[in-house]
Amino acid sequence: MNLYFSPLACSLATRIALYEAGAPAKFTQVDLKTKRVLASGQDFAEINRLLQVPALAIDEQAVLTENTAILQFVADRFPEAQLAPTSGLQRARMLQWLGFITSELHKAIYTQLLDRKAPDAVKEYSRAKIPSRFALLEDHFATHEFALDKFSIVDAYLTTILNWSGASGVDLKQWPAVNGYFQRLLRRPAVARAMNEELALYQEEQRHRTS
Repeated sequence: MNLYFSPLACSLATRIALYEAGAPAKFTQVDLKTKRVLASGQDFAEINRLLQVPALAIDEQAVLTENTAILQFVADRFPEAQLAPTSGLQRARMLQWLGFITSELHKAIYTQLLDRKAPDAVKEYSRAKIPSRFALLEDHFATHEFALDKFSIVDAYLTTILNWSGASGVDLKQWPAVNGYFQRLLRRPAVARAMNEELALYQEEQRHRTS
């Protein structure tokens, strides 16, 4: 498998999942500014026509896109890691969480706040959604260690999205349970490894752009 990623983008969630599973994988960096594969210069549109990470090349013929699909594929491909419930209410809860993170946090809030071209009115509209969404998270993590009964791909995705809070002006300290969850997950070995590696790559990318 080959994960096409950009440092600290939402593709980080798949790196975390792969590390949690101890899965063999290749990681290929994409420059989202130039829309090219960094090492080869290949037009990333040849991999994913929407020019978005993550994209997971499973083999020479099959490429999977969309974060929630890739995360579930990794979890199902390596069941011994127990990164996703396999059936019943817990599986449905997992899908509920993935949908919430994608639509209510990733796209509705953070994407807009991080977009330098988004009009102020759009950013204010997104900020108005923060209290209700984070109140839900706060209530949950006040009594739960993880999103589900144990660490899962949901936590890999949520930790990745919450990591954008500083850059988007969202102060997690307003929600002590959410902040406690995030800080706890950052200390998890697979998460710490993935975060540290991609932070170094991100910093190198920024130095290259400003040099």
